[in-house]
Amino acid sequence: MTTLAARSVTVRRGGRTILDRVSIEAASGEFIAVIGPNGAGKSTFLAALAGLERPTEGHVELEGQPLQRLAPRMLALRRAYLPQNPRCEWPISVERLVALGLTPILPAIGKLPAAHVLRIDEALRLCDLFDQRLQAVTTLSGGELARAMLARAMVGQPEILIVDEPVAGLDPRHALDATQRLAAYSRAGRLVIASMHDLTLAARYASRVLAMTVGRAIGDGPMATTLTAALVKETFGVEACVSGEGESRYVDYRSAG
Repeated sequence: MTTLAARSVTVRRGGRTILDRVSIEAASGEFIAVIGPNGAGKSTFLAALAGLERPTEGHVELEGQPLQRLAPRMLALRRAYLPQNPRCEWPISVERLVALGLTPILPAIGKLPAAHVLRIDEALRLCDLFDQRLQAVTTLSGGELARAMLARAMVGQPEILIVDEPVAGLDPRHALDATQRLAAYSRAGRLVIASMHDLTLAARYASRVLAMTVGRAIGDGPMATTLTAALVKETFGVEACVSGEGESRYVDYRSAG
């Protein structure tokens, strides 16, 4: 089982505290939705979990080993990270962009091995991009690029997948598909941690929720029992109604004023 733990992670920049002693223990098979308003520290926390943001205090461990002690290639093999609003300025093909997700295991020279080509094709099909595989990335719409970047993150089948707003900019069909894909990925025995603003999708498909505000964690636990109207109000300052069960669950909210 893969375990990832944040131990009292604090990040300060320019005298401002971005994260304030945030802790979490996560394991294979979980799909953790990180929720919170803009500026809550979600992106910084995910970057710290991915080993890309060095905490001012505290640390992040992968199976008890601080991330900073792991060789970069070994970390790249075991976890993939998709930042918010990813960009690509090169007019490479979509399939070449997705192939970059295999960088830690690609041969230094020569053609892609047949097994790698099959994995790339599968990722493209899962993200509804197979027909655009030869299209230049720079000609994709924002939603298509987001799906291509998700395919790149998943193609290497990492043990840990950390994604920041994976459904931002996607139409309803593809937002639902992407969230279901993440849920299936976790059910296959991998760890998924994703920041999400769509509370209904989070409530339906994530197994656990971590709520953050002003750099602090204010709620953490199983989605079914932890995402309540009270937690939504404390987190976002809105009145909420959390109804239904399983994939019929939804969150409705309105201004608390």
